[in-house]
Amino acid sequence: MFVDEVIIKVEAGKGGDGCTSFRREKYVPDGGPDGGNGGAGSNIIFKVDEGLRTLLDLRYNKIIKGKKGANGSGKNQTGKRAEDIIVKVPPGTIVKDLDTDMVIADLTSKNSEAIVAMGGRGGRGNRAFATSLNTAPDISEHGEPGEERTLKVELKLLADVGLVGMPSVGKSTILSMISASKPKIAEYHFTTLSPNLGVVKTIDNRSFVVADLPGLIEGASLGEGLGDRFLKHIERTKVIA
Repeated sequence: MFVDEVIIKVEAGKGGDGCTSFRREKYVPDGGPDGGNGGAGSNIIFKVDEGLRTLLDLRYNKIIKGKKGANGSGKNQTGKRAEDIIVKVPPGTIVKDLDTDMVIADLTSKNSEAIVAMGGRGGRGNRAFATSLNTAPDISEHGEPGEERTLKVELKLLADVGLVGMPSVGKSTILSMISASKPKIAEYHFTTLSPNLGVVKTIDNRSFVVADLPGLIEGASLGEGLGDRFLKHIERTKVIA
């Protein structure tokens, strides 16, 4: 199934709590504060996977939650930072904040990645509050909550050439003849229900990507046929044929 738009919620991890602790050793009766800081919560990161061609996985994963950072402990030990959550997406993925419509990331290149929600900062332990006037503070902080966002994730396929036209005019046939792609071909309208990609090899060992889009009919901009929503996939193409 080809999915090119989803709405999801991301919740980065909460920071770990700081620790209230005092040095306790046999020969150090008046040991000072030694509570460590909490670890940071996990970030939510979107990363390009060139093997993906759809947002199908995100359609069934509507809420992505990060992990809490570890709490601080005595002996000035800082809690461990939570491991980041990596979400793999296809090249051409655009991530927007649904509430502000701000583009957070446009992931087009191999292995490109972006933090879409920041993990919370770890709370400070009581050692961080020691001053010359208060050498034995008995306070510490809770970790901060992670960033929460509702995201609109959209895919705009990366192709060099886009095949656009009426239904049943041979676009899929052309793609099958010039590449190894095997799109469905039949003698009825709207055989192609989602974009197909094919890689064309040239005689001088170069290559380029061709996208075959579903057919357009009169009134497509008003929702007739399959509408014109698939036209967004030619926005990045160099040639429209």
